[in-house]
Amino acid sequence: MIKATVNGTQPFEITPGSGGVECNGKQTDWSAVALPSGGFSILMDGKSFVAQVVKTDRDAKTLTIQIAQALYEVALEEPMDRLLASMGISEASSRKVNDIKAPMPGMVLKVLVSPGQAIQKGDPVLILEAMKMENVFKATVDAVVKEVKVTERTAVEKGEVLIVLE
Repeated sequence: MIKATVNGTQPFEITPGSGGVECNGKQTDWSAVALPSGGFSILMDGKSFVAQVVKTDRDAKTLTIQIAQALYEVALEEPMDRLLASMGISEASSRKVNDIKAPMPGMVLKVLVSPGQAIQKGDPVLILEAMKMENVFKATVDAVVKEVKVTERTAVEKGEVLIVLE
């Protein structure tokens, strides 16, 4: 059974069965077909909808879906998520934002971020020269720069914290 919470309201309990899908214990007749435009044509209990997935966050297990002009934020919870939560373990809380550290001694060539700046996974944050090579450090997660601990044209040691994230 999967729980789907739409726009933070009461969750729907979705259970696949031999005759289709049950939603909150009620048999639901539905089908979906991918459209060439990237959206989906959905037929549910005799009503037709066109849905477009606007945003997907796999880590948070959320989707933003647009149907007509309305946006719906859908949070999904699988049985494993409930099991971990019952044990006091949350996958989201175990994801710690790690500070950016120097993997080797080198020279900071350029700092590309500033404190308070929001960064996204994959954004370049710093260029470090080490062993005659320029290494571009990229954000490994979405975060906010809390503090930049180095300045350009300064030497750093292996393991030294370069940028503090929150």
